[in-house]
Amino acid sequence: MSTPTSDPSGTGPARSAPTSASASSASPPDDPFIGRARELGVLAELAGSGRPEFFVLYGRRRVGKTELLQRFCEGRRAVYFLAAQVREKDNLAAFAQATAECLDDPLAQTVSFGDWPAALAFAADRAGDERLVVVLDEFPYLCEANKGLPSQLQKFWDTRGKKSSLMLVLCGSQVSFMEREVLAERSPLFGRRTAQRRLEPLTPAESLRFFGDWDLRQRVLAYAIVGGMPAYLRRFDQRVDLVTNLGREILRPEGYLFDEVQFLLKSEFHQPATYNSLLGAVAKGLDRVGDIAAEVGVDSTTANKYLSTLRELGLVRRSVPLTDPDPLRSRKGRYRIADRFLSFHFRHVQPHLSLIEAGRGERVLTEHVVPDFERLFHDAVVDFALEHVALQAGDLFGAEVVESGRHDGAGVPALARLDDDRFVALQVAGVEAERAELEAELAKLAKLTGKPAERLRYSLSDDLGAPLKVERAKVG
Repeated sequence: MSTPTSDPSGTGPARSAPTSASASSASPPDDPFIGRARELGVLAELAGSGRPEFFVLYGRRRVGKTELLQRFCEGRRAVYFLAAQVREKDNLAAFAQATAECLDDPLAQTVSFGDWPAALAFAADRAGDERLVVVLDEFPYLCEANKGLPSQLQKFWDTRGKKSSLMLVLCGSQVSFMEREVLAERSPLFGRRTAQRRLEPLTPAESLRFFGDWDLRQRVLAYAIVGGMPAYLRRFDQRVDLVTNLGREILRPEGYLFDEVQFLLKSEFHQPATYNSLLGAVAKGLDRVGDIAAEVGVDSTTANKYLSTLRELGLVRRSVPLTDPDPLRSRKGRYRIADRFLSFHFRHVQPHLSLIEAGRGERVLTEHVVPDFERLFHDAVVDFALEHVALQAGDLFGAEVVESGRHDGAGVPALARLDDDRFVALQVAGVEAERAELEAELAKLAKLTGKPAERLRYSLSDDLGAPLKVERAKVG
């Protein structure tokens, strides 16, 4: 917790506020599983429900779905099966082998399955009256070989599965496929699921826990570049500094993350060229549909269509000012890349692919990436501030946050609206404005909202155990 200091605008004393979630200054624990306790708890609750369960888990590649499911299956009676892009008969044979190994069942070692309903019926029979978890990971791969599989699963669940002791889990990385072919109303499986979860990246505070041996600035910069994707964070080697890791993992053709964005886009889109161009335009700072369309060379209607798809996938975000009285009809919406690594890629990797392919990644690093560290750092602190106010508003203000987001202000980069209609202006050290400019901005905000905004000022401390300092300024 910070100590009280003077109000940053000089208009009155400030009061200390609780900090955000702490980050241990020790090295990460031997157990590398970070930040999924809630999800594991939900899965355990479903496993112990005493009812047949049909759970759908999906989310972007590398977000940690497989590790979550494997962790959940440990110590349980469970068949975990990771599908491959092979013929259906080969996946069925592999499932039979996985079943035999997981259940230690001699009969399973001799059986072969003609189709997936037969395979799952066998699992339901072997379950008996005891819970058996069956995970079909990368479910979209199974559907590539059998387009009718969702219908077959529907029939199995309706006639056998919902009367069994099974907990069936379908998991997939192709977000659009899972939403369209598994969850959507037009899907044969619609209405069969008993629970679902779209797994999101880790929070800013959770991401810091991957780098116990680094100083706080390097930790925040790592989050600023790759966001909360566990697989990306885990690639960085704490034995060397962040700059070295960027050169190894991103800015050379052999790097684990060099082609990651293209793999992601190709898994979602058959023809990703226009999406690439749109993301590149937004990464440049173009945030209005007309400007983005002009940069890409398409009309606004076409740009809107593609941007809507990117929004559905969670890759871009359209933000309307919280002060807009009619947000649903607002023409003030602005686009921003929602994923930090996508933003970094299209800002610093995509424009310099020729240099990187030619082995000149070091030049890209020194001339383009390192000079952008300050902007990346302060922009990331805004994420930490938004996370903090969402968690702590009840204690600070006696009201909860109903919406929050970035604000186009020189000294107030983010706002939150409380359930009693008060607004909170979030200030971040390093995103500064002259005193007169800040006062004018706050006065304009008060005029728009009808009352002076509450104010929180954020900065980072040298205490790795409590990295976020928060000062609550006096209103008025």
